[in-house]
Amino acid sequence: MDPCHFVRILVGNLALKFPSTESSSSCYCKIKLKNFPHQVATIPQQDIETNSCSSQKPLAACFSLSKSQIDNIVSKWGSSYKVSIEVYAGGSGSGSTCGLSSGKLLGKVSVPLDLRGAESRPCVAHNGWVTIGKNGSSLQLCLTVRTERDPRFVFQFGGEPECSPQVFQVQGSVKQAVFTCKFGFRNTSDRNLGSRSSLSESKAPRKWLRSLKTDKDQPSKERKGWSITIHNLTGSPVAMASMVTPFVPSPGSDRVTKSNPGAWLILRPGCGTWKPWGRLEAWREPSFTDAIGYRFDLFHDDITTAASVTSTVASSTINTKLGGKFTMDMTSLSTPLISPQSSGDFGSGSRSGSRPGSGSGSDFGFSPQNQFRGGFVMSSTVEGTGKCSKPEVEVGVHHVTCTEDAAAFVALAAAMDLSMDACRSFNQKLRKELRQQQTQNFVV
Repeated sequence: MDPCHFVRILVGNLALKFPSTESSSSCYCKIKLKNFPHQVATIPQQDIETNSCSSQKPLAACFSLSKSQIDNIVSKWGSSYKVSIEVYAGGSGSGSTCGLSSGKLLGKVSVPLDLRGAESRPCVAHNGWVTIGKNGSSLQLCLTVRTERDPRFVFQFGGEPECSPQVFQVQGSVKQAVFTCKFGFRNTSDRNLGSRSSLSESKAPRKWLRSLKTDKDQPSKERKGWSITIHNLTGSPVAMASMVTPFVPSPGSDRVTKSNPGAWLILRPGCGTWKPWGRLEAWREPSFTDAIGYRFDLFHDDITTAASVTSTVASSTINTKLGGKFTMDMTSLSTPLISPQSSGDFGSGSRSGSRPGSGSGSDFGFSPQNQFRGGFVMSSTVEGTGKCSKPEVEVGVHHVTCTEDAAAFVALAAAMDLSMDACRSFNQKLRKELRQQQTQNFVV
């Protein structure tokens, strides 16, 4: 199926230029879009004699809109839909609530957006200086506001990952099964998934023997060996997420802490074995934050062992009660808003009409691109405690060249979802699907 239409609204290249009679030690802004949570960014100050508005400053905010959201916005507000930037002096630009209310409003500006036009072509809604000062002040703000199409493949789990559901590709109201999941418990004596676990082992039927011990319903003091394998519709394994570092409570507590996080390897098939693609770590943040922290490290393309060097591509927190999104977006990390090497159409995802040459039976017919070259990579939804979680996964088309690419992101989404359970307090009992290893011994 074709990818789904998305549009991104990018705001960046921020700078302030004060009149010679005015100044401020620190400034930040709130970037607002109707029906979306506002985003906060600090604003550097520029010399009054400098007239250039550099395009090499980093991205300050990014909003993503689906096709249905765009349709609703256009029907309600039409061309009056705008992004607004409010500039404050003092306070904090970190995004926390502490200090924001104490900032003094210096000025604001609103930029109209052409969302319909952005569905077909990139559009720079504003690029340059604008006077925002109040009461006759000549305070100027440099900013770039840009809209661009950002097609994505969308996948929906048919159930909670621990229940071994099907995974569907979604396009509008159409759903098509593309993967199946198999949750189980890995043989924890196999410590080297990257070099010794074969694909034939993952497809072999599992036999288990009932343990002589009875289930006393006592919470375990470690959660280990969880594994979820993604299969294509022919039954071949195309990705796996395997818990390689147990989730255990820190001494004297019932919580997994950042000093001793649990970890997963995300694996892809290669040369008849499993090769590590990424590593996900997760832990419980301090009690007053009520959140799960995570970090995802990507292995280099030529690396095949878990001990090799990685680079961190995602790191954040998710509220345990409200849930949220696991997000990997390279634009928000280091990519300039407008690249001097680009014609302005980066991330447009134009259809090539040719299938990738990897020979994997891919149904994602897009020409290969350099993986993680920039822009949106992926996101997956995570539900809060007590809610049924059926993760929805969005993947930028530039990062899917074959079935195995898509499956790796699906496995990562499953690992993130399961980490919410693995990080639960150890004085709480998990659901039966996650406690199976306490009552059964598995023999592969």
